[in-house]
Amino acid sequence: MHHHHVDPASLDLSRTVADLGPSVNRWPLLIGAAGLATAIVAAVVRAFIVDGENSLERFLFAYLHSYLYFLSISLGALFFVIVHHLTRAGWSVTVRRVAEVLAANLWPTFALLFLPILVAVWMRSGLVFPWSDPAYVADHPVVYHKIGYFNVPWDRDVAFPLFFTLRAILYFAVWAFLGRGFLRRSVEQDATGEPSISKRFEGRSAWAVLVVFLTVTFASIDWAMSLDPEWFSTMFGVYYIAGCAVSFFAALWVIVYFLQSRGVLVEAVTVEHQHDIGKYLHGFIIFWTYIAFCQFLLIWYADLPEETQWYLVRQNGGWQWIGLTLILCHFAIPFFGVMSRHVKRNRKALLFWCVWMLVFHWFDIYYIVMPQAAHGSLPLGLIDVATAVGIGGIVVAGTVRTAAGHALVPIRDPRLAESLAFHNI
Repeated sequence: MHHHHVDPASLDLSRTVADLGPSVNRWPLLIGAAGLATAIVAAVVRAFIVDGENSLERFLFAYLHSYLYFLSISLGALFFVIVHHLTRAGWSVTVRRVAEVLAANLWPTFALLFLPILVAVWMRSGLVFPWSDPAYVADHPVVYHKIGYFNVPWDRDVAFPLFFTLRAILYFAVWAFLGRGFLRRSVEQDATGEPSISKRFEGRSAWAVLVVFLTVTFASIDWAMSLDPEWFSTMFGVYYIAGCAVSFFAALWVIVYFLQSRGVLVEAVTVEHQHDIGKYLHGFIIFWTYIAFCQFLLIWYADLPEETQWYLVRQNGGWQWIGLTLILCHFAIPFFGVMSRHVKRNRKALLFWCVWMLVFHWFDIYYIVMPQAAHGSLPLGLIDVATAVGIGGIVVAGTVRTAAGHALVPIRDPRLAESLAFHNI
């Protein structure tokens, strides 16, 4: 890569979300509320027509599914911000503020959205997480031996999810401290132009990358892997993290495209930055595939019943078609689709593939979560889509609120001129 000099002072970089017009504040929350209301109504109607007990569980599973999906985008953003500072990246300065806002949105938006999941566990009914039901634990010796990890480590017979709750608080505390901290300091640098803030970021990122990797790994074990409490995979955390990276880079270009269509970030983010976002998207599509395949291969050739059961459920009852769809649409088709330099440098073509990956990442999380709810059959209906729209709307509203009043580019970052002049060879 080489650089041609661009003077940041000559460009208008101080635009904020206020420049997008008032509808950006109002619509996402309304759409989110309507989506969740639709999902709840659909669950209630289903309760009367089909099955009362099952409908609450169906709604909660759909909720957890979409929660983990949107969470992955914000966690991917947090990783991106940390690695940006850790490597002293120059090219990504102009897109960093978007990532900082997504990461800062982990608190309070995602912490509040987690409460229904926590309440479901506290109800001890086994509604979503079977291990939360003492009767289930008593019937399954393997789970009985693991239950201290969720409840009380020193007494397996206490049926309150103490350890599970404390870990959730720890995860959000870490993500809030880092996500909010990076945004707060970065905005402070907008005002002061103090280069020492960038140095402090680099120092903090060294330990932050380890802490975030561990918290996301354990959160994925707690909130997704434990849906089948007898099953385990040592690669599950990194499988979820690979999905975080794919969904973040896809979401990043969708957001930048939207902002540029409204006249924001037009001069700051060039086709060169777009090309790099496309490269990272393509790279992480391959990484996700590598991890997903390795997890399957390890379990397949070890052939241990407690490990294979997870895949056996997903090879029957219609789930095999979702698995096949993921192989084709989360890897094979986008692998060739995003490969070309021309696609990465074409605004609309890259937008198409980013939306494509966001859709099939949703199905990836669906494939992880839903078979535990279905007990055989393949449910995909109004509840799933409405819950996704609901949580998505609330997350977008939270993101807009987090961004309010801040320039959408770090305007006094010492490497801003380098980023503006960035050019692919």
